Amino acid sequence: MTVTVFIRYQLDPFKRDAFEAYARRWLEIIPKCGGNPVGYWMPHEGTNNIAYALISFESLAAYEAYRARLRGDKEGMANFQFAEKERFILAEERTFLRKVE
Repeated sequence: MTVTVFIRYQLDPFKRDAFEAYARRWLEIIPKCGGNPVGYWMPHEGTNNIAYALISFESLAAYEAYRARLRGDKEGMANFQFAEKERFILAEERTFLRKVE
């Protein structure tokens, strides 16, 4: 069963450009660690501090293996450190979804 992680980010609205750079890097890092990025979505109009990401995996076990590989990935760890240093993510929520067939 495919599992999709839905991530909701609350951003500092004055640092959206930093988040966009962060998201673009994930689009390259995630596949090499075993995930399938469906995409990242930035605020366009209306609410200016909420962004979303969806990443699919073959199973929860595949997600756990991905997380382990990610912790060992130099670029992935650098991207996490960039987010911590720049503090553009104020809150992050994860929900695990399955597609209705």
